This record gives sequence, C-alpha cells and structure tokens, in this order.
Amino acid sequence: MKDSDLSSYRERHRPRSAFASRSDYLEHELQIMAPRRWRPNLPFRDYRFEVEDWVPAMAATIGKIVMVAAVVAAFAGPLGLSNEFVIENVRFEMLIAAILFVVLFSGFLNPTANLAGTHGPLIPLIPLIVASGGHPMALGLMVGLLGFALGVARGGSLLARLTSDGVCGGLLLYLGFIGVSSQIQKLFAWANGFDMGYIAFVVVLSTIVMYAYLEHIRMRWLAIPLGSVLAAVIAFALGAPFEFSTEPGIPNLNPAYWWGENSGWQLGLPELHHFVAVAPFAVLAVAMWSPDFLGHRVFQQLNYPPRTDKVLMDIDDTMCVAAARQAVGTALGGGNLASSWGTYMVPAAIAKRPIPAGAVLTGLLCVLAAILGYPMDLAIWPPVLSVALLVGVYLPLLEAGMQMTREGKTSQSAAIVVFSSALVNPVFGWSLTVLLDNLGLIGDKERGQSLSHMHRWVIPTIVFILLCAVMLGVGMFPGIPAMFESFRVDH
Repeated sequence: MKDSDLSSYRERHRPRSAFASRSDYLEHELQIMAPRRWRPNLPFRDYRFEVEDWVPAMAATIGKIVMVAAVVAAFAGPLGLSNEFVIENVRFEMLIAAILFVVLFSGFLNPTANLAGTHGPLIPLIPLIVASGGHPMALGLMVGLLGFALGVARGGSLLARLTSDGVCGGLLLYLGFIGVSSQIQKLFAWANGFDMGYIAFVVVLSTIVMYAYLEHIRMRWLAIPLGSVLAAVIAFALGAPFEFSTEPGIPNLNPAYWWGENSGWQLGLPELHHFVAVAPFAVLAVAMWSPDFLGHRVFQQLNYPPRTDKVLMDIDDTMCVAAARQAVGTALGGGNLASSWGTYMVPAAIAKRPIPAGAVLTGLLCVLAAILGYPMDLAIWPPVLSVALLVGVYLPLLEAGMQMTREGKTSQSAAIVVFSSALVNPVFGWSLTVLLDNLGLIGDKERGQSLSHMHRWVIPTIVFILLCAVMLGVGMFPGIPAMFESFRVDH
C-alpha cells in the first residue's frame, strides 16, 4: 500500500453533519481508516476520538481490574501471600499494561493489534501449576516465548482460516452461555452470603429489561456503563454492603522487590526445574489463544460494515503484542497471564469503533484507577462486575454465535463444538470439531473438499493430538488421572 493511500484518512474524513445518522458517520469512519502497521499512527491524522470510545475504555478498565485480580489471587492463595500483595500487584500490572503496551502498541504503533488483556480460561489451572512446582516468572516467560513464536510464524491466522463459521459460532455460543450462567450464579452466591438473595434477582431482572430496551433503540453500546450504574444504584439502595478501602498511591516499581526471596512474590528467580514444571501449562495457554483471538475478530466482522477489512484485528500481530506484554510484564514482577482483551474488543465492536482511540483512553483510565485506588473497589463489587461482564461480553457472544449458526450446515458443527466443549473444555471442543469439520464428516462437506490435504487433515490432526497430549498430562480429561506427576522434577 502506498503512503498516499495510508494518509487518505484525513482527506476523506467528513463531519458528522454530512451524514443522516450517527451510525452512518461511525461506519464511514471505519471504512476510510488506513492503519499504518508498525509505524506511528497519530490522532486526527489516522483516527479520531469519539464519545463512543469511552464505552470500551470503561468496560476494559473494569474487566482489567477484575481479571488481573483473579489471576494474582489464584497464585497468591497457594503461595500464602496476603490480599494486600494482590492489590499492590494488580495496580503494578495495570501501569505496565497501560503505559508500555496499551497506548504504545494498540494506540500508536499497530492499531490492528488488539489490546493485551488477561487469560481468563487459565485461572482454574493456576493452583495446579503451583502445586506442580511451577513459578509465576517461569510460566510467564515461557508463555511469552511460545506465543511470540506462534505469532511470528503466523500460526494464529492459519488456525483461524481452518475454523469454519459453524465451529466458531458454536464456540461463541458455548462461551456465552457458560459465562452468563456463571455470572448469575456468582451474583446470587454474593447476595445469599448476607441473606439478601432478592437483590441479585432484582439486579438481573432490571439488567434484562435495560438490555432489551437498548437493543430496541439501537444503543446497545451503552449497556456496560448504564448497566454498571444501574446495578450499583439498585444494590446500594436495597442495602447491599459496600465500602471504599483501597487508598491512592503508587505501587512498588522495582523488579528486584517483586522477585526477591524475602519480598514481593518471596520466591526468588526461577531455576531449570521450574521451567520444566510449567512447560505443559505454557503450551496449553498459548493453544487457547487461537479460538479466543478468532472469536474477537469474528465479533468485529459481525458488527462492522462492509469494506472495513483493513481495520479488523490482526490475529498474528495481536499474538506478538500479547506475548511481548507477557514477557516484559513478568520480568518486571507482574503476575498477569496475557491474552486478547475481550472486555475491550466486544464493546468496541458493538459501538462500531476501531481499536486505537479507545486504546488510548483505556490506558488513561487504567493509570487513573491504579493511582487513585478507589475505582478498583467499585469495579470489583459483585453487582457491578457481574453486570458489566453479562451485558458487555457474554450476551453479545451469545448473539454473535446465533447469527453464525442460522444455517443447517453450520448448526451441525456448532452442536459438536458445544457437546465436546462440555465434555472437556473449549480447547478440546474447538480442536476436535475443526478436524471433523475439515474432513467433511460434519458441517459443509464442500468446504472440506476445497482444502488441501495439509489444511484438511494434517495440520488439524497434529494440533488435536498435541493439545490432547498436553491436556492429558495436566489432568484435564474427566475421569483420567493426570500424567504430569510422572514428569515432575522434585525440589
């Protein structure tokens, strides 16, 4: 692409008054953008800030606080670290993400790389990683190395091309339904904890009515901020307990403090046996990236207008940025496990906004939340957290999955994804169904015949066998004991 084409955004931009509706204006903005890959992208020359950009920025900040806290707490529990350590490390992680990666990469250097978020599906495995002799730094560095290798080799986009609409739609349906069920259960568990379960019922019912009305007036992109405010007001008005406890401040920025033997993680630097212990989990973590990243890109495609391919998320570049963020963040002392930032991408796609402007605002909000401290208390308050995830991530995923599985051919593959994901997990469901779908055993038979032998069965078979071997090793198959203990290096 010529430089003259890349600089055409400023020339082709038209004011809002030139369009019949705000939606038409936002769609035109997406169609005229020409992001510069790995070169400076500047506000007003290459993109503009709009009020809609605040929506994904707020959603991403709330999601960031919650997800990083969940990861660090999952490490801290088995290691015997305090809640104060968790809060301090989360604040440190938010500064790393905001200053070094969110603004620098997604905001300026590569606007088609999604923000590097948090690897939620790996959280349940963290206690097992610690019990197996794992070390947070060893895990983070290995995930960063493997992820960067996959991104540079463009393996992520290859796996995305081999995934049909039926497989992807089924994956979105499964993740959306599981997420909705989980958040509702957590909300009721929170309310029942102080014998006021009706608060959860009123909050969820009000959220349903609000979401339906926003769908009706075509302003669904407001669901996260309005839903969060609504949930907080209702819960507080009905007597739910809440108080601010995190005071303003700046976390310790010295890596030597975090990786000291008597400070921070209190583990010191990792040794060889630590890397051996985390190897299977690192492979599994990176393997989980492909379906996750693919789902975020597909969600953009479903919400963006035609002729916007150039602003869609690049899966391989996102992998490289997430891997770099993982390695750097871990080396500095953070406990986050990186992935594509879903709580940013989903609301950004709904609001019909590209990545860079919202990324800059997200970075600003993350810095403010980390320094002020008090917003972190509100963001992790159960009614605000659950409602934000429900309306900002899981309900939109359900809708997108339904859109992709309306045809009979796609519904076959979708059903197998849901079935096999329920048996083991989404990684197993995705890899198995991609293999069956590309072989032509289910789904669109003609699609399988159009693929080469390498793409039809060789690559899907290798991926499936590799993932099954890793999952078998760490004990993720129901009813089958973990084989990982036989490879463990005692220390």
